Amino acid sequence: MKEIIEIIQPDDWHVHLREGRMLKVVSKYSARINNRCIVMPNLEVPITTSYLAKKYKSEIQESFNVRSFIPLIPCYLTDNLDLKDFKDLGLKTLPGTAAEILDDEVRQIICKDKINSREWLEVMESAHEIGINSTATIMIGHIDKPLHWARHLIKIRDLQNKSMGFTEFVPLPFVPMEAPMFLRGKSRFGPTLRESVLMHSIARLSLHPNIKNIQTSWVKMGPDGVKVCLKKGVNDLGGTLMNESITRAAGAVHGQEMSPQRLEKIIRDTGLIPRQRTTLYSTPDKRKPTMFTESQDYLDV
Repeated sequence: MKEIIEIIQPDDWHVHLREGRMLKVVSKYSARINNRCIVMPNLEVPITTSYLAKKYKSEIQESFNVRSFIPLIPCYLTDNLDLKDFKDLGLKTLPGTAAEILDDEVRQIICKDKINSREWLEVMESAHEIGINSTATIMIGHIDKPLHWARHLIKIRDLQNKSMGFTEFVPLPFVPMEAPMFLRGKSRFGPTLRESVLMHSIARLSLHPNIKNIQTSWVKMGPDGVKVCLKKGVNDLGGTLMNESITRAAGAVHGQEMSPQRLEKIIRDTGLIPRQRTTLYSTPDKRKPTMFTESQDYLDV
């Protein structure tokens, strides 16, 4: 398990920077997190990402693993900025979002304004080549079919065999209730529970052994769905989150934050032993603050 702070408010990102509000939020929660900070900057103001990285390096980098930029953002950086610059300034990992389905037949319908499959994979490969790790995701339950799942998994597997830069794979069931695509009548009402669980299990089998970690999202699956997934090939439950907004905006009802204690209980209810981890799946520094109870046993794997 891991603890995450998530700040996703791109519409007024530049205001946050001017007011220093973002750094204040990070500082406010710093006693509660010791693994990772996710920040999604606005595409329209890429130069502010340089400001952000400098702030992290000078003020809080040592306390966090800075994970920033959905993969489409590096495609829009100015000529004076690239991933290497941000690595030097403190960027350590990339989120594997914006993958949706790595099949352009589907992407032309569900996200034609985003980068295509080739571009997504190129961004990830470039990041991996300079030592920036990332996650990988898939979104299912809209207009996709098992054939599209297979194509997506093969592309992820092939890149991982080459770069070994993906730390985990995260299936994300489509949340339809307030999603424009569903409201326009152009998608299904999300995947069935069976399909969601199968996706986690298939990922475990098809990506083994080079992607060792399959994560399930309580925001998407809910506590009961998570428990099923933990028995069907999943070894990672993430994360605590803070002010999660994207899934809630789409109509999800599982909340915006979950305490480590509750995550721990969900894991133990399935008969498993929780283990706290860092972003890169090492054991956290015991000297850093943690909300986990020190009296419990945690499995070292």
